[in-house]
Amino acid sequence: MLHRLAAAATRSHDPPSCTLKMNSHHRGDARIKFSIGTNQEADTASVFCHPRGLAFDHHRGLLFVADSSNDRVQVFSSDDGSLVPTFGAHTSQTERFNRPYDIAIDHDHNLSVVLDTGTGRIVSFLLDDQSFLSVLGKQDSRCFAHPKGIAIDKHHRRIIVADTTSNRLMFLSSTDGSFLFAIGKLGTQPGEFRGPSGVAIDHDRHRIIVSDSYNNRVQVLSLIDGSFLFLFGSEGNQPGQFKHANGVCIANQGRIIIADSNNDRLQAFTHEGHHISSLDCGNYECPVGVAFDEHRGLIAFSAGNRVHVIGANQWLADTKFTWRPDRHRYAPSSMKQAILTMTMIRSVVDESAMSMIPNELLFEIFSFF
Repeated sequence: MLHRLAAAATRSHDPPSCTLKMNSHHRGDARIKFSIGTNQEADTASVFCHPRGLAFDHHRGLLFVADSSNDRVQVFSSDDGSLVPTFGAHTSQTERFNRPYDIAIDHDHNLSVVLDTGTGRIVSFLLDDQSFLSVLGKQDSRCFAHPKGIAIDKHHRRIIVADTTSNRLMFLSSTDGSFLFAIGKLGTQPGEFRGPSGVAIDHDRHRIIVSDSYNNRVQVLSLIDGSFLFLFGSEGNQPGQFKHANGVCIANQGRIIIADSNNDRLQAFTHEGHHISSLDCGNYECPVGVAFDEHRGLIAFSAGNRVHVIGANQWLADTKFTWRPDRHRYAPSSMKQAILTMTMIRSVVDESAMSMIPNELLFEIFSFF
């Protein structure tokens, strides 16, 4: 339902130039699995105007994109980037967006949660049919000043919002939306912020990762109470330095991936904040949002007016999809088809070497293609 939700009748705030000529750097980069978006007129389906936050629904093989200046969220297949047109239905005034900036997926409660910056609201929808569920923040005395980042804390049933203008993280109940507490203030000391924008949760280590944008650093906090643990980064263009750290996501092994916007790159770090590698996004691309699909080993990032999806294992080792009995249903469709074909072949060829290969090994073999 989300790809056409909230397409406002007028868009006077839209910048005049919402097109992008694809940088040749991307056209020749074999790591790019596919790119979404064209240089046609804005407001066309699958064409973006300042896409921001991203989120993978790895259970359904979907990629959600906050198409900010088009006042909508669009949904695509994680396999090939094709638009999912079934997410289109009646749009009410309540459900309309005004510059949606970030998205989070709450699989435990079957929700997609959209942070609508223009109205200072959180709008939630059921994942199964994308039916509207609720709005949080409107008319609340504690409503957000200018929120840009959102994450779901599944351990404590909380929603965490990076409220950029107030320089705080706000904690809400994911059960009823009630305000719980806030942390942070303007400053440069540990636990203080200057324009926090991206927020992600390392559930395995019970940590909150925050991109402290105008301090050009990343802060790591306790998921329990938001207390400061450590920080990394400084201003600059060397590995491990930032010029406006923006979107953030957690890959497997707790790796932290940051959209280093004004350095036109993604940077990857260990869970301890040590630099691993950088991915050049091309001159003047300015990546903003970033997301990781743990079941398919994909990284998506928004840059300019396009969204690019790369095979994570082609940039960072050990981030590909790994076959397990409880996860094989999340494998890419191409891999599933290959396994089905191989299974059919060996079912009619008795006592062949092919018939002795277990499905586990087949998945590992075909994960390299």
